[in-house]
Amino acid sequence: MTTPLQVTPRLRVPVTEADHARGPVDAPVTLVEYGDFQCHYCGLAYPNLAELLRQRADVVRHVYRHFPISNVHPYADSAAEAAEAAARRGRFWDMHDWLYQHQDQLDPVHLSLGVEQLGLPADEVGAEVARHAHADRVRQDFVGGIRSGVAGAPTLFVNDVRYEGGYALPDLLAAVDQAATA
Repeated sequence: MTTPLQVTPRLRVPVTEADHARGPVDAPVTLVEYGDFQCHYCGLAYPNLAELLRQRADVVRHVYRHFPISNVHPYADSAAEAAEAAARRGRFWDMHDWLYQHQDQLDPVHLSLGVEQLGLPADEVGAEVARHAHADRVRQDFVGGIRSGVAGAPTLFVNDVRYEGGYALPDLLAAVDQAATA
Protein backbone atom coordinates (compact mmCIF):
# COMPACT_ATOMS: atom_id res chain seq x y z
CA MET A 1 0.00 0.00 0.00
CA THR A 2 1.42 3.39 -0.95
CA THR A 3 1.02 6.57 1.00
CA PRO A 4 -0.26 9.57 -0.96
CA LEU A 5 2.38 12.18 -1.61
CA GLN A 6 2.02 15.11 0.77
CA VAL A 7 2.83 18.43 -0.86
CA THR A 8 3.23 21.53 1.29
CA PRO A 9 1.57 24.44 -0.49
CA ARG A 10 3.92 27.22 -1.45
CA LEU A 11 3.34 30.88 -2.16
CA ARG A 12 2.86 31.12 -5.94
CA VAL A 13 2.82 34.91 -6.22
CA PRO A 14 6.16 36.39 -5.16
CA VAL A 15 6.27 39.41 -2.88
CA THR A 16 6.91 42.63 -4.80
CA GLU A 17 7.13 46.32 -4.02
CA ALA A 18 3.42 46.55 -4.88
CA ASP A 19 2.56 44.53 -1.76
CA HIS A 20 1.63 46.12 1.56
CA ALA A 21 4.60 45.33 3.76
CA ARG A 22 5.97 46.48 7.08
CA GLY A 23 9.27 45.48 8.58
CA PRO A 24 12.76 45.40 7.10
CA VAL A 25 12.97 44.61 3.37
CA ASP A 26 16.00 42.42 4.12
CA ALA A 27 14.40 40.60 7.07
CA PRO A 28 15.35 36.92 7.23
CA VAL A 29 11.66 35.98 7.54
CA THR A 30 8.84 37.19 5.32
CA LEU A 31 5.39 36.40 6.65
CA VAL A 32 2.64 36.74 4.03
CA GLU A 33 -0.86 36.92 5.44
CA TYR A 34 -4.01 36.40 3.41
CA GLY A 35 -6.70 38.02 5.50
CA ASP A 36 -10.30 39.16 5.63
CA PHE A 37 -11.02 42.23 7.76
CA GLN A 38 -14.41 40.87 8.85
CA CYS A 39 -13.19 37.35 9.64
CA HIS A 40 -13.42 36.49 13.34
CA TYR A 41 -10.35 34.23 13.17
CA CYS A 42 -8.30 36.94 11.45
CA GLY A 43 -9.39 39.25 14.24
CA LEU A 44 -8.19 36.76 16.84
CA ALA A 45 -4.83 36.37 15.06
CA TYR A 46 -4.35 40.15 14.63
CA PRO A 47 -3.07 41.01 18.16
CA ASN A 48 -0.72 38.01 18.12
CA LEU A 49 0.70 39.02 14.75
CA ALA A 50 1.12 42.59 16.01
CA GLU A 51 2.99 41.33 19.08
CA LEU A 52 5.10 39.02 16.91
CA LEU A 53 6.13 42.01 14.81
CA ARG A 54 6.93 43.99 17.96
CA GLN A 55 9.04 41.20 19.47
CA ARG A 56 10.80 40.27 16.22
CA ALA A 57 10.96 43.71 14.59
CA ASP A 58 14.36 43.09 12.98
CA VAL A 59 13.54 39.53 11.94
CA VAL A 60 10.08 39.68 10.32
CA ARG A 61 8.68 41.48 7.32
CA HIS A 62 4.86 41.27 7.33
CA VAL A 63 3.05 41.33 3.99
CA TYR A 64 -0.73 41.66 3.94
CA ARG A 65 -2.88 40.45 1.05
CA HIS A 66 -6.64 40.60 0.80
CA PHE A 67 -8.73 37.43 0.92
CA PRO A 68 -12.27 38.68 1.57
CA ILE A 69 -14.77 35.87 1.91
CA SER A 70 -17.69 38.01 0.85
CA ASN A 71 -20.31 35.27 0.71
CA VAL A 72 -19.89 34.95 4.50
CA HIS A 73 -18.72 38.46 5.42
CA PRO A 74 -20.86 41.10 3.70
CA TYR A 75 -18.54 44.02 4.56
CA ALA A 76 -15.23 42.31 3.78
CA ASP A 77 -14.93 43.65 0.22
CA SER A 78 -15.75 47.24 1.15
CA ALA A 79 -13.32 47.08 4.09
CA ALA A 80 -10.56 45.81 1.79
CA GLU A 81 -11.35 48.53 -0.73
CA ALA A 82 -11.29 51.17 2.04
CA ALA A 83 -7.85 49.88 3.04
CA GLU A 84 -6.73 50.28 -0.57
CA ALA A 85 -8.15 53.80 -0.68
CA ALA A 86 -6.15 54.55 2.46
CA ALA A 87 -3.08 52.98 0.83
CA ARG A 88 -3.39 55.45 -2.03
CA ARG A 89 -2.86 58.10 0.62
CA GLY A 90 0.03 56.31 2.34
CA ARG A 91 -2.11 55.08 5.24
CA PHE A 92 -2.74 51.38 4.53
CA TRP A 93 -1.42 50.10 7.86
CA ASP A 94 -3.36 52.70 9.85
CA MET A 95 -6.56 51.58 8.13
CA HIS A 96 -5.59 47.90 8.46
CA ASP A 97 -5.18 48.30 12.21
CA TRP A 98 -8.40 50.29 12.59
CA LEU A 99 -10.39 47.66 10.65
CA TYR A 100 -9.14 44.82 12.83
CA GLN A 101 -9.67 46.81 16.02
CA HIS A 102 -13.25 47.64 14.99
CA GLN A 103 -14.39 44.44 13.30
CA ASP A 104 -17.91 44.89 14.61
CA GLN A 105 -18.14 48.33 12.94
CA LEU A 106 -17.50 47.65 9.25
CA ASP A 107 -20.93 48.70 7.96
CA PRO A 108 -20.82 51.79 5.68
CA VAL A 109 -21.72 54.33 8.40
CA HIS A 110 -19.12 53.13 10.91
CA LEU A 111 -16.51 52.60 8.19
CA SER A 112 -16.95 56.22 7.12
CA LEU A 113 -16.52 57.33 10.75
CA GLY A 114 -13.34 55.25 10.97
CA VAL A 115 -11.96 56.86 7.85
CA GLU A 116 -12.66 60.27 9.43
CA GLN A 117 -11.03 59.19 12.71
CA LEU A 118 -7.86 58.46 10.76
CA GLY A 119 -7.97 61.94 9.24
CA LEU A 120 -8.64 60.66 5.75
CA PRO A 121 -11.11 62.37 3.39
CA ALA A 122 -14.26 60.35 4.09
CA ASP A 123 -16.13 61.63 1.03
CA GLU A 124 -13.30 60.70 -1.34
CA VAL A 125 -12.67 57.31 0.25
CA GLY A 126 -16.41 56.61 0.33
CA ALA A 127 -16.74 57.48 -3.35
CA GLU A 128 -13.81 55.20 -4.24
CA VAL A 129 -15.35 52.33 -2.28
CA ALA A 130 -18.81 52.97 -3.79
CA ARG A 131 -17.48 52.82 -7.36
CA HIS A 132 -15.19 49.87 -6.54
CA ALA A 133 -12.11 51.80 -7.63
CA HIS A 134 -9.85 49.29 -5.87
CA ALA A 135 -11.78 46.10 -6.58
CA ASP A 136 -9.19 44.92 -9.12
CA ARG A 137 -6.40 45.11 -6.54
CA VAL A 138 -8.45 43.19 -3.97
CA ARG A 139 -9.40 40.59 -6.60
CA GLN A 140 -5.75 40.25 -7.69
CA ASP A 141 -4.75 39.42 -4.10
CA PHE A 142 -7.63 36.96 -3.79
CA VAL A 143 -6.79 35.15 -7.04
CA GLY A 144 -3.12 34.99 -6.00
CA GLY A 145 -4.27 33.37 -2.76
CA ILE A 146 -6.31 30.77 -4.64
CA ARG A 147 -3.27 30.01 -6.83
CA SER A 148 -1.26 29.44 -3.66
CA GLY A 149 -3.80 27.04 -2.19
CA VAL A 150 -5.49 29.49 0.18
CA ALA A 151 -8.98 28.27 1.04
CA GLY A 152 -9.77 30.44 4.06
CA ALA A 153 -8.54 33.25 6.22
CA PRO A 154 -6.24 33.79 7.87
CA THR A 155 -3.67 31.86 5.89
CA LEU A 156 -0.01 32.57 6.52
CA PHE A 157 3.09 31.76 4.52
CA VAL A 158 6.46 31.85 6.26
CA ASN A 159 9.28 32.28 3.74
CA ASP A 160 6.95 31.12 0.95
CA VAL A 161 5.80 27.91 2.72
CA ARG A 162 2.26 27.70 4.07
CA TYR A 163 2.25 27.83 7.85
CA GLU A 164 0.17 25.03 9.34
CA GLY A 165 0.51 25.90 13.05
CA GLY A 166 -1.68 27.77 15.48
CA TYR A 167 -2.05 31.52 15.81
CA ALA A 168 -1.11 31.73 19.48
CA LEU A 169 1.90 33.96 20.03
CA PRO A 170 4.25 31.14 21.19
CA ASP A 171 3.43 29.15 18.03
CA LEU A 172 4.08 32.13 15.79
CA LEU A 173 7.33 33.00 17.58
CA ALA A 174 8.55 29.40 17.25
CA ALA A 175 7.76 29.33 13.52
CA VAL A 176 9.54 32.62 12.90
CA ASP A 177 12.56 31.67 15.00
CA GLN A 178 12.85 28.35 13.18
CA ALA A 179 12.58 30.03 9.77
CA ALA A 180 15.14 32.67 10.76
CA THR A 181 17.75 30.00 11.54
CA ALA A 182 16.95 27.69 8.60
